[in-house]
Amino acid sequence: MDEGALIQEALDGDLNAFNTLVLHYQDMAYNVAYRILGESGAADDAAQESFISAYLKLHQYRGGSFKAWLLRIVTNSCYDELRRRQRQPVVPLKPDLPDGETLEDPYWIKDEAPTPEEHSERAELQAAIQNCINKLDQKFRVILVLVDVEGLDYDTAAEIASTKVGTVKSRLARARARVQDCLQEYWELLPEIFRHKVEET
Repeated sequence: MDEGALIQEALDGDLNAFNTLVLHYQDMAYNVAYRILGESGAADDAAQESFISAYLKLHQYRGGSFKAWLLRIVTNSCYDELRRRQRQPVVPLKPDLPDGETLEDPYWIKDEAPTPEEHSERAELQAAIQNCINKLDQKFRVILVLVDVEGLDYDTAAEIASTKVGTVKSRLARARARVQDCLQEYWELLPEIFRHKVEET
């Protein structure tokens, strides 16, 4: 996909070109919105609103990472929804391995298709993880989702969140710690490698 050419064609009024961009990024936009908002319907709405906003603001795109530009719109849409909820109320662990080393990549927080035998247990674990993510303040939640769920690097996450890389790192560390503490309530759902630290507390 020639993203640059599609963007230019969309700027020239080619709706099909923009729709191609939508198809390419729609799953990512939904996943980010779902992890931030915690509700499928709200995530659908946020993603749809974000693409409409992106189309209307496409003339404001100044080059660089289109993905980061789009995800900034998605996260801002989620912020708006979270603020609306406040007015009208409606992660990962950093486990110690047996040899004392620490996993750097919290791969386990990502949604991966379970085998039929693991489906029920995995669904419960994902629900527990999402519940813990939902308890985070939005500024921590967004960073956790961007880095640990979507796998973005610190620089890109900082660009999307309109903050500094150092702030991303500090918020991520605090978010991970809070999710770890929260998941102690669900220790029986965790893979064995993550349990021993909880059992010792």
